[in-house]
Amino acid sequence: MDKETVISVEHVSKKYCKSLKKSMYYGAMDIGRNLLGMTSKSGRLRKDEFWALDDISFEVKRGETLGIIGPNGAGKTTLLKMLNGIFWPDKGKITIKGKVGALIELGAGFHPLLTGRENVYINAAILGMTKREVDNKFDDIIEFADIGDFIDTPVKFYSSGMFVRLGFAVAVHSKTDILLIDEVLAIGDAGFQNKCFNKIGELKQGGTTTILVSHNMHIISTFTEKIILLNDAKGISFDHVTDGIKEYARLFTKRDDSEIEMLSSGNDSIRFYRVELNKRVFKPGDSFMIMMKYQSKIDYEDVDVDITIISSYEPILYFQATNKAYGRSIDLPKGNHSFKIEINDLRLN
Repeated sequence: MDKETVISVEHVSKKYCKSLKKSMYYGAMDIGRNLLGMTSKSGRLRKDEFWALDDISFEVKRGETLGIIGPNGAGKTTLLKMLNGIFWPDKGKITIKGKVGALIELGAGFHPLLTGRENVYINAAILGMTKREVDNKFDDIIEFADIGDFIDTPVKFYSSGMFVRLGFAVAVHSKTDILLIDEVLAIGDAGFQNKCFNKIGELKQGGTTTILVSHNMHIISTFTEKIILLNDAKGISFDHVTDGIKEYARLFTKRDDSEIEMLSSGNDSIRFYRVELNKRVFKPGDSFMIMMKYQSKIDYEDVDVDITIISSYEPILYFQATNKAYGRSIDLPKGNHSFKIEINDLRLN
């Protein structure tokens, strides 16, 4: 581990048990074996156990931002919790150089009956800050959180967004060397998210190392230099972010024959009953085709067709076109018919 490497994960594995009773039994048995100076045999699976993470290895250097992506249940949060010292790996080794600050679970470290003001001091103490340090930074923390008079309200009355605001404000003002951020930031509104990522940029310039877990590929592509893709307990490292995002997209496009959701099926006079799309992954310059089948009781003349490609995670518009913009007239005669729309040389934003 060289001087610039602040996080080293070497062949790390973590297992869980599907049965609560067996999990408690295995835990008691492992503790007993350890007390007797015997190994806990954590390297093998017992009945009802499974690997949540299996043989994960990577390094992160000082000032880098690593993105961790993957489908739900892939082990992303489990990995962050091990990096934060909440869980220990069953196999392998994790080496951390520096103070770690984490925003992993909503409200973690907050006492529901205490006020926001009191929880700032408690949460900051957990992150290693002294009372004097908190006193000096308290106004900056409150200004960043922007929760107004609710700072003196018990946090059990806070919304999820207020939890995130206060938790992130404490984390980024604690002078951590390493910042761990889970998808919890997605709960905040767009304005607060922009503020958070601007702050992450400032910390990055100051040498803070960040590990970011997100399903939002726009955020991942904007803020990270490399990616770990987790799937089926395994991890694949990508030094080029675009390669990792493409592989992530392939996980959800392997079944090209899957049905497209019909958000609107028509009205009393016309019914759309099938939509076919010839591809699910788009690159600038591509061509794509949409086929729609319908049944109509009347003739529709010179209809407007509007196509948009947007992000499902936040309102980012990647492409928009109408038939009028292309100077094309579309008629939908009555009866059972279909019509096809083909876009060539796709100009993606």
